[in-house]
Amino acid sequence: MMVLAGLTACGETPPTTPTTASEPLHAVYATKPDFSAITDVKQRKSTFFDYLRPAVVFENQRIEGERQFLLDIQQQMDAGQQLGSDVMAQVNDLSLAYMVTLNSDAVTQPWLDSMLKRVDVLPESLVLSQAANESGWGRSRFAVEGNNYFGQWCYREGCGLVPSGRTEGASHEVAVFASPHLSVKAYFMNVNRNPAYAELREIRALQRQAGQRVEGQRLAEGLHRYSERGHAYVDEIQSMIKHNNQYWRQG
Repeated sequence: MMVLAGLTACGETPPTTPTTASEPLHAVYATKPDFSAITDVKQRKSTFFDYLRPAVVFENQRIEGERQFLLDIQQQMDAGQQLGSDVMAQVNDLSLAYMVTLNSDAVTQPWLDSMLKRVDVLPESLVLSQAANESGWGRSRFAVEGNNYFGQWCYREGCGLVPSGRTEGASHEVAVFASPHLSVKAYFMNVNRNPAYAELREIRALQRQAGQRVEGQRLAEGLHRYSERGHAYVDEIQSMIKHNNQYWRQG
């Protein structure tokens, strides 16, 4: 379980979680496999990856739509066109969501450049490998009781589950999510906007500029602050990506 875990590196809290009835993937996550009961390793792996994959696909599709919106704005700016009020309303929403300040309520090139570094996809190979690593293949207490597959922390008393080995005087808890999908969403937003993972976003931007596929092995190099284990943690995630290559549909 990570120490600079997910949302905690900058003291963030998980995004507001809607009721389960309003979630797009509510039906998908209405039941949860008992991963501890699956003794065959290959079956456990395939079941775990298949279970979380719909949420990863959904979040990447959501982000692709947001990114295309930003690319359309770039085209309008390059053509010298004015942005309409409806466009600016969405711009403000994205600015708040991704924590990039919109100066003077106007879209500038530096703002757009910063947003395009944050609003981008994460390969399923990276996401699912981290989920498996952080949750013990879905068997950890935090995954079973709190739908937390990435070790995200929160800091308000009662916001989550208290770790059994928490250091005396520490106040963090392990965040609880209404569904696995919301845990995946929180992970995406964390990696895409937390200053701790700026290096990962820079690597991804360079892959984009070079016309390369956004690839999990390379992006993992920007995760050394995800765990107190640093580069040893990165090596472990990269090894999991390589070892489980047969399960990846992309990235």
